[in-house]
Amino acid sequence: MGKPRLLLVPEFTDLSWTIRPRLEEWAEVASYDPPGVGEEPLPKGASAVTPGLIAQLPELTVQRGLEELDRAGWERFFVVGDGFAVASAIRIAEERLDSIEGLALGHARLSNRRDGERAPISGAVWEGLTQLLRQDHEAFIRYGIAQATGGSLGAQLAEQMLGRFPKELIVPGWEAMTAEDDAFAERLGALSVPLLFAKHEGCLMCTDEGFEDAAAAFPNARTVAVADAPTVSEDFAEAVREFCQDVQAGD
Repeated sequence: MGKPRLLLVPEFTDLSWTIRPRLEEWAEVASYDPPGVGEEPLPKGASAVTPGLIAQLPELTVQRGLEELDRAGWERFFVVGDGFAVASAIRIAEERLDSIEGLALGHARLSNRRDGERAPISGAVWEGLTQLLRQDHEAFIRYGIAQATGGSLGAQLAEQMLGRFPKELIVPGWEAMTAEDDAFAERLGALSVPLLFAKHEGCLMCTDEGFEDAAAAFPNARTVAVADAPTVSEDFAEAVREFCQDVQAGD
């Protein structure tokens, strides 16, 4: 049996996947930036960042992930997503259902709903970060993200992330990627693949109730709680390793 193959789906940029070197110790790993971020070109036919293009950013991120899989030529693989990339990771899994071996989701939840009882996303935190972003996008990346992740994403990484984002993409891109989309519980259930759900203890953005409801809806999912944001968590990297190896061993 060969090494597990992992597609890391970006929330906003693949820079946040600082655990990639740990994953590469035992797996083949692919990741990418969304269109228009860093050196990633805009989609074919687009010459500039427009409101219409930004509105399509979640779907374009999915399509770019599918292109990455085609480029790798993998017949079997795992998909790993975190935070607001959960929906994109599920969509990619849907499109490659015959090939996916398992799905690992950090900040696991069933929707991006911000209002109402047991909302998976804290509306107050989202509003505060969005207001900061509109006023000062550099402060948002340097300080807001660090605060929202409990210090998991530090200043150095924030500076690197800041260098990848075109100014015209930052505010509308954030709003598009964090939109209150339809609940994806039904889509997740239709996949019928092994699941790993990770909870980020102490996260300000994602609520405990959101994770609890996801775990209750999928009692067969493997669960883990980690102290840092999953993209930077050594414990999450280890949980993904055990998950992939157990799935391939048939456990």
